Amino acid sequence: MTATWILVANASTANLYANRGPNTGLELVKQYQHAESRAKSSELSSDRPGRYQTDGGGHGAFSQATDPKQHEEDKFAAELARELETGRTSNSYARLILVASDPFMGKLNNHLTGQVRALATDTIEKDYTQITERELASHLESILYV
Repeated sequence: MTATWILVANASTANLYANRGPNTGLELVKQYQHAESRAKSSELSSDRPGRYQTDGGGHGAFSQATDPKQHEEDKFAAELARELETGRTSNSYARLILVASDPFMGKLNNHLTGQVRALATDTIEKDYTQITERELASHLESILYV
């Protein structure tokens, strides 16, 4: 029987679980950490923005195109999406359940391929990264026979 993968994630932590059928419980497949997403934006920037002088003698400062913290969160979402794509191409799962914090779910969805999105039967916008496997199983029992 092909597994169901459950990705439980927020912007800095993710746990990938597998369920291989009714009454088999959850099996932790892999854990991910992205410490850079937890850092302050000021810690991720190397220095202050550059300055420039205008024709009229005034000065200005260049601003960063994106917030460094948001950039790190986006990189983590891309990493997780690549992992899900790798699992899909190797037929490691036939169904996917995504559980992610509200702002991070959007970033993750932006990086998922159409094929992976088609396997995602359920999405839950909650941060369950800090709960136990038993608590997670009870939250998922309505959509998964754990």
